[in-house]
Amino acid sequence: MKKHMKRHAWNILFAAVLVSFTAYVALDTFVITHVYQNVDTGTGTTTSEAQAATLRSSDTSSQTATVTDDSYSDGSVSIKITTDRVDDTTVYAADVTLSSTDYLKTAFAQNAYGQNLTETTSDIASDNNAVLAINGDYYGAQRSGYVLRNGTLYRDTVKEEQEDLVIGTDGSFQIISESDISASELLEDGAAQILSFGPGLVEDGEIAVTENEEVGKAKASNPRTAVGIIDDLHYVFVVSDGRTDESTGLTLYQLAEYMQGLGVETAYNLDGGGSSTMYFNGNVMNNPTTGGNRVSERKVSDIVYIG
Repeated sequence: MKKHMKRHAWNILFAAVLVSFTAYVALDTFVITHVYQNVDTGTGTTTSEAQAATLRSSDTSSQTATVTDDSYSDGSVSIKITTDRVDDTTVYAADVTLSSTDYLKTAFAQNAYGQNLTETTSDIASDNNAVLAINGDYYGAQRSGYVLRNGTLYRDTVKEEQEDLVIGTDGSFQIISESDISASELLEDGAAQILSFGPGLVEDGEIAVTENEEVGKAKASNPRTAVGIIDDLHYVFVVSDGRTDESTGLTLYQLAEYMQGLGVETAYNLDGGGSSTMYFNGNVMNNPTTGGNRVSERKVSDIVYIG
């Protein structure tokens, strides 16, 4: 009897330890924040959004921006946002022309590389004086896949069968497979940014996804975020609504068709669903939502922005 009770007690203790360990692993993976490296943005103290709108210049002289609800121009950066209806979905497209690659940047939540570090797209954008921003690849939700931002390599762990977008220091776009080349080699070859989500939507002007292709087990129609290049220093940032009565969302193929229609040579799919957010001049332009019950921004780990 005592032996049975002792064994029963050990079983209870083992189960308790197992549950505690499992809970800790879950918290450590999805909740507990870890800062691995702080990022020096080089901006000093943060200016207000109104001030930031007049500080987009590649030289030492100040240029005054012309700003409307859907456009921005200051001589170095030109942005025009249009709103379309595509397959019962509202789509926001920002046409961007730059005088220099210096204005195409990325930023981390809380200005730090780490685990479970998140902020809304609009907060990250505001902190970095962005004129235009979209959510990035949510690197923090993955434990592998390349992370290269603004010329600094943070993670070089290969994720098998992963397609990345490589943005060169010259502003060019290239879609690569992580299995084919290392992050260090890409950096040596002149990469400034590597975004690891995908898949590639358009390559050499041709649609690169099938009609049935999806990201993991994602639903067919979703809010989407994508970025594309039309020509040298000429880009499009695209976000679609979805999961609401007003907007059903897009499939990857529908998104690729839309991007191709904009004239892109290369286009790449970024994190979507509740993450999909477009920020412009202090405002969120789209209607971010996860389940369609309410419009609200999901916190993410990073953004792509113009600023």
